[in-house]
Amino acid sequence: SEHAPLGTDNLGRPVWDQLVFGARVSLLIGVAATLIAIVIGTLVGVAAGYLGGWIDRLLFRLSEWFLVIPFLPLAIVLAAILGPSLRNIIFVIGITSWAGIAILIRAQVLTLKQRLYVERSRALGASGRHVMGRHILPGVMPLVLANTTLTVPIAILSETTLSFLGLGDPTQVSWGSMLEDAFSAGALSQEALWYYVPPGLAVLVVVLSFTFIGRTIEAVLDPRLRGSR
Repeated sequence: SEHAPLGTDNLGRPVWDQLVFGARVSLLIGVAATLIAIVIGTLVGVAAGYLGGWIDRLLFRLSEWFLVIPFLPLAIVLAAILGPSLRNIIFVIGITSWAGIAILIRAQVLTLKQRLYVERSRALGASGRHVMGRHILPGVMPLVLANTTLTVPIAILSETTLSFLGLGDPTQVSWGSMLEDAFSAGALSQEALWYYVPPGLAVLVVVLSFTFIGRTIEAVLDPRLRGSR
């Protein structure tokens, strides 16, 4: 109909309205969780790579621990403990997505530490805080930017998965909760394509879009990738 171009769900709610409102929630979670992961990953990576010693070993082992533990079981446990809310979902996804970023940043910092301008700055008596803020952080920002666009789709997929499992905020409509509602209502067995295809397609398009953008930025910023394409 005119007011429900994509049809309605089993409760009579327009699928189009849920799809549009769900986009706001899913993108909000994806971007906010990514910012948390990027901030933690960057701080940990810079500290580990620049300070070295026992701090590096401790932070590197912590990052490896987060990478070794499967994401989904850890996220499910944390979401179940904290409770279903928008803020908790953002926190859970962000706190479990930083480790890979930290390891990449650390490797970049180890390379930057050997640059002549960094060694010269340290030799002139610059403090560690000054060197990290003036030379190290600007040097890793291209990598941070590329990882930001690549982490957003992962966060959106994580939110979709958690909401589909019933761990999302029940008071908010997201693409994941739409898929969970469709599955619970038997849309698959009833072949109600208008119910579950729109949110699934929306997740696919957004995830692929951010991934392609991230890969493009990565290729532009990395001469080795640019030369191989």
